[in-house]
Amino acid sequence: MLDAFQLPFMQRAALEVLLLAPLAAILGTQIVLRRLAFYTHGIGSATFPGLVVAGPAGIPPALAALAAGFVFAAGLERLGRLARIAHDAATALLLVGALAIGTVLASDVFESGAGVDQLLFGSLLAIGDSELAISAAVLVLVAITAVGLRRTWIAAGFDSDSSRALGLRVGLADAALLVAIALAVVAALDAVGALLVGSVLVIPAATARLFARSVGSLEALAAAVALVEGLAGLVLAYELDVPPGAAIAVIGGGAFALCALARPALSRLRAGRPAGRPA
Repeated sequence: MLDAFQLPFMQRAALEVLLLAPLAAILGTQIVLRRLAFYTHGIGSATFPGLVVAGPAGIPPALAALAAGFVFAAGLERLGRLARIAHDAATALLLVGALAIGTVLASDVFESGAGVDQLLFGSLLAIGDSELAISAAVLVLVAITAVGLRRTWIAAGFDSDSSRALGLRVGLADAALLVAIALAVVAALDAVGALLVGSVLVIPAATARLFARSVGSLEALAAAVALVEGLAGLVLAYELDVPPGAAIAVIGGGAFALCALARPALSRLRAGRPAGRPA
């Protein structure tokens, strides 16, 4: 397995995984605690039309994806405020609309059907220096933001009303979190694609939450899980010639399922009871 990482493209892919793992820790923790997984998936899907338009229009893909993500976020906020539609329903409506628009543009307008799979599912093995630079820049921005707002993020995630009563600027912190998630989604697009950003930003933290007993341990474990799953997905993709994004998603989903099934038995063992004896 280590022989594969002697290849330059595998080294770049592994470096991308290394840069995305801290994002899975910092933002994945907040996504899981605040139940923003569907929003994260929606932002990823919303970038699809922007990615389709970017090439023919001569726009940098990251910029087009970010613009599409911000349009999605703004539309979600307006729907919730003016139409009084539930957050999950509004997310679903805009998600379906974004995918439909992207599909029409890809098939009938720009005729970029051959590249649709790469847009939707990523191409981690084709990561270049520019993509690594974007991921590094996003990681720095998110880390700086988290240093300043981590206390407010954690407090608001557990009790938003009490946080406001304590004088914390919850509204500003929430907006910064949503922007940070959008930036992280853009950073992950080239690796896992528009439809599988959850395999990096949601699944590792969701798996870690099954065992973590504090926010700090959740962040540390989420980073470790994201790193291990990402590298394992790389090896699987190289050995079986399958898409890396899909391989990472399969490994992550399987790991979460196994951990969820094993958690009750582990809890009983921690409590000093045999696994087969009822509590």
